[in-house]
Amino acid sequence: MHAADDTQALPVIHEVFPYLRVHDAEAALAYYRQVFGANVRLRLDEKGTGRIGHAELVLGTAVIMVSDEYPECGILGPRSVGGASVTLHLHVDNADRLLARAVAAGGTLVRPPADAFYGERGGMVRDPFGHEWLIGHTIEEVSAEEMQRRYDELMAGA
Repeated sequence: MHAADDTQALPVIHEVFPYLRVHDAEAALAYYRQVFGANVRLRLDEKGTGRIGHAELVLGTAVIMVSDEYPECGILGPRSVGGASVTLHLHVDNADRLLARAVAAGGTLVRPPADAFYGERGGMVRDPFGHEWLIGHTIEEVSAEEMQRRYDELMAGA
């Protein structure tokens, strides 16, 4: 493979779809429907095993893909690998309400809702399948310069 050639145009990325691997996809789909109002637009079931090989959920304008674990293929969820390495950030109209809803449905509050230096109010919940969701809403528009100033101030006090 050759090094990237700067004279060639980069391919256009149209969308990014997070793909969540879980230990119980059926329960995960129910949780995401209950908490986020997700709609299942596609679901592929593996006959005879009860496993969901692939599902696509629509949350607003976003799509999240979900599957059961397939250890024989190296497809493992957070419980099997000892935690999640990615946080999903949902930008919503009311973070407090959605965080409370996620906890009421069985999620674990990781960080309670609070106002942040970057102009967002939000908190974090871990769903029953080990995935972490940062849920927030805008409380003020903050310029990059002001955000950096606030960040520097925050880190100096840490």
